[in-house]
Amino acid sequence: MKRDASTGRLTALLIISICSIRILGFGAQVPQEQTPAGQQAGLLRLLGLSPSSESIDYIQNKTQFQLHTLLTEQRHPKTWNLSERVQQDAADGLRMLLSVDEDITARLKALTADRAALETLVSAIEQAVLSKKTIYVYGCGATGRLAKQMESAFWRPFWRGIKEDARLWRKIEPLVSPAVEDELTGEMTGGDRALISSLEGFEDLQLIGRLQLADRKVQRGDVVICVTEGGETSSVIGAILGALDQWKSDGVYDPAETRRRLFFVYNNPDDRLLPFVRSRRVIEEPGITRINLATGPQAITGSTRMQATTIETFVIASAIETAVERVLGRVLSRKEMARAGFGAPSSIEARLAAFASILDEVRKSLPALAGLTELEAETYAGGHFSTYFAGRSLITVFIDSTERSPTFRLFPLDTTAEPRRKCWIQVWTSAGDARSAWLAFLGRPFRGLAPEIYRAPFEAEIEDPYLKAAALESLKKAGDDQQALYDFSFADANIKNRGPKKDDLGVVVLAGPEAAELAQPNSAPRRFAGLFRLNGARIAFIAAGEETFPSGLSEITGGGPHLIQLRLSTAGDPFGIRQQVGLKMLLNAHSTALMARLGKVIGNTMTNVSPSNLKLIGRATFLIQSHVNDVLARPGWVKERGRRPPISYGEANAVLFGAIAFLKDKKDTAGQTAEVALSIIRILESVRQGRGLTNDEALAVVRSTGLAAYLGGVTRTAP
Repeated sequence: MKRDASTGRLTALLIISICSIRILGFGAQVPQEQTPAGQQAGLLRLLGLSPSSESIDYIQNKTQFQLHTLLTEQRHPKTWNLSERVQQDAADGLRMLLSVDEDITARLKALTADRAALETLVSAIEQAVLSKKTIYVYGCGATGRLAKQMESAFWRPFWRGIKEDARLWRKIEPLVSPAVEDELTGEMTGGDRALISSLEGFEDLQLIGRLQLADRKVQRGDVVICVTEGGETSSVIGAILGALDQWKSDGVYDPAETRRRLFFVYNNPDDRLLPFVRSRRVIEEPGITRINLATGPQAITGSTRMQATTIETFVIASAIETAVERVLGRVLSRKEMARAGFGAPSSIEARLAAFASILDEVRKSLPALAGLTELEAETYAGGHFSTYFAGRSLITVFIDSTERSPTFRLFPLDTTAEPRRKCWIQVWTSAGDARSAWLAFLGRPFRGLAPEIYRAPFEAEIEDPYLKAAALESLKKAGDDQQALYDFSFADANIKNRGPKKDDLGVVVLAGPEAAELAQPNSAPRRFAGLFRLNGARIAFIAAGEETFPSGLSEITGGGPHLIQLRLSTAGDPFGIRQQVGLKMLLNAHSTALMARLGKVIGNTMTNVSPSNLKLIGRATFLIQSHVNDVLARPGWVKERGRRPPISYGEANAVLFGAIAFLKDKKDTAGQTAEVALSIIRILESVRQGRGLTNDEALAVVRSTGLAAYLGGVTRTAP
């Protein structure tokens, strides 16, 4: 990253551009204001830091991505001191996390009281199936993985099962497309490769949403469901506006008609989103049906993989299942509907009301889950690794594991080229090789982005030089060739190269009837458990469904394994939605709690966030500013060092970009160091010592002390 040599010029630019948010104590906000020149220059001069050109550009030109006012970016009062509580008692911390899911129950009750938009969605999906139109679900990041789950975990397995029942399929076939399993496309920004990790630059482009819409052959008349956790994701907004433009292209546009085809699902109140131009275009558009699922702040500040994506997953999947029930109910008897997995005729409201019972069942598992949370945290703290094994729940398990990386600044999933394991977690499934594993995962061949479709529009239409460079670089990592880099198979090659070692952890996740397979000596779950026992690793089992664990598991595992059971009925759950949503909540709470035990959460803030896009750069900046100003306002600090003006948003951003550049060049030595932690410690130690610490010096403190311990003791003693 380039630096301008003129500190004075950069300071002046910052003063002109400042849209700084001052924080007086953590969480107390005052309006945006300019920062006096002397004060602005003071911290940067102390650090010997000239803001990079990227930082100046972000402060001046990227205000539409500085999202601190959104409800999903606020701290939830129920989990305010999560990191402290979970260190003392894992079960208590897990209870805190799951208490926030009560907000979902409340929102679903309100939603069913005013169900017009939901009914429009269900009807649209029903008519799309009957008229053999495409249903296109599109998202980015966590909601992109949601879209993949709709296709690969719910839609495709259901229709495969229907086709395998010749008697049922004979009656249904005249009603639907012969390739009905292909009629729902779940797509995410960046294609299938983005399931592994984000592709920098893509999320911030409306252009890519439009291009993927065309690439997947979505046409006027198809049903388009665009899902964004925050309601401001550029790529998702680009997709829904691109679909709208298809209707406007011939000059004849009837909003009443397009509202029955185009849907925008999001999780922030409209009044919080209206200041952002891109969001306002959708919210004020009469031709798009909006489904607002705002539940409030997330259990971890900004971690929309949790409550926001949970409610979106449950609502959209329930709408799809309801629509399919209506389609099949036209030709199947009640007895035949039961064979297809449906219970008594059910409404969308009844399906959504079932969420409360799912949450209750997850809560019942907490005592057993706490043991696994402690064990997995100990595994990583001891320098060991985990491997999760899944079949029916593969996508749910995979999503939780891969989302740990950007949320907690961990190494992403290892590629096959890695000589040894770096990522703490890996996921295996019953497959003979990498290609077979992808097929088991997706239910179809891998689907990347073809460079010849995207490169020319990127070069011609992206005006921002930083975004253009990032997008073109990411495009190199988004093609079909990427599937060869990742192998999830429980096969000889993986066992040899990445198999379990002593004190590693193996976790078997089972859904529906899979628990019964543990009683079969040659079943994949049984062989997986045996492999881990043979190599001196620990083993845990998680099951969702009515099947109980077979007796004698202690003999299989060589000791008392951790058993976690979610007793979720499979009756009337033909898509397996209740099981997968229950597993999602359980795994999200578990992975968050264990990372908090490892010091990767401060309070309930995402201090280890990876600033990989414009939104996350804004979040990281806000966290740096918030935590630094919280310390500066502490009575102990003021008593020892006197009062100091709060740092500005611009100052925090300049330090952050310096940390990004520093750590980018030290991937091999800095490991999983978070830019936020490095920046906070560099600022506070520089002020405490009255001299500018280098990034290398700050990194030494991060390694020796850690951010949590540092913040806990900074007002008392030197680190």
